[in-house]
Amino acid sequence: QLVESGGGLVQAGDSLRLSCAASGRTVGGYSVGWFRQAPGKEREFVGAISGSGGSTVYGDSVKGRFTISREDAKNTVYLQMNSLKPEDTAVYYCKASFRSAREFPKTDFQSWGQGTQVTVSS
Repeated sequence: QLVESGGGLVQAGDSLRLSCAASGRTVGGYSVGWFRQAPGKEREFVGAISGSGGSTVYGDSVKGRFTISREDAKNTVYLQMNSLKPEDTAVYYCKASFRSAREFPKTDFQSWGQGTQVTVSS
């Protein structure tokens, strides 16, 4: 099970770091991706990191602002979000898979967790 945390209410331009922690399993060797869903909108791919941590891929809307990293010793993957905008407001989710990070945008994942709410005020 993956548990997302770290969300909150921030102002535009602020930074926030989300965590995706594995419980009862390891994230070691798995690619891990972040997605988000705003009210009334479809779920959107944010980014993903390979199992080795050697490669990352990001959605166009967050490139240059968000960074994904992993700390397998802590069974945790992070999403560092800088220069936040009101349009980043959404519930953020993480998923793990043996698929490559580049396949995450096209993968039809099931069984989403509760996610963590990020709200960016203008």
